[in-house]
Amino acid sequence: MFTDPQPLFIFQFAMSLLVFGLIARQYLEPWLARLPLAHALSPLLFFHAFRYMGASFMSPSVIDPSVPSSFTIPGTIGDLLAAFLALASLGALRGGSRWALPLLWVFNLVGTLDFINAIYQGVRVGLPHYQLGATWFIITLYVPALLVVHLLIFRLLLTRSSELSVSGRGLKARETL
Repeated sequence: MFTDPQPLFIFQFAMSLLVFGLIARQYLEPWLARLPLAHALSPLLFFHAFRYMGASFMSPSVIDPSVPSSFTIPGTIGDLLAAFLALASLGALRGGSRWALPLLWVFNLVGTLDFINAIYQGVRVGLPHYQLGATWFIITLYVPALLVVHLLIFRLLLTRSSELSVSGRGLKARETL
């Protein structure tokens, strides 16, 4: 049995990041490369729409109520904002809005910065030393998957955003959804 949960926490987070990175490289990237950009981005955005689960950090029946609010409040707000922006980006993308590309960038930047801040705050408050309940798995399994998806979205936006062109009527994808 571990007396200090931090090494296990870091190990599980790192292993999840590695495994999801390998899955992305081996399976997701080749599959996404064959799809029109709007089709490639859609499932990635839906995956982030589940970030409302981050609101679990506000429930004392799920997580130790003594976890500092400097971690729980910004993390919850950041996750809810990222979920909303993912859905807004998806709607704009599917609706052919001229705002789709800017929203995609805002979503991906905000979502990534939220995770960077959460990781910093988690280290600062010693998060693994608290009773995390089911949120342990959100942090060590789901967050690494979401980080890999953020990287996939950045890569798609940086290499293929020209597939989405703005016309006078809004965004036009080479192939409609």
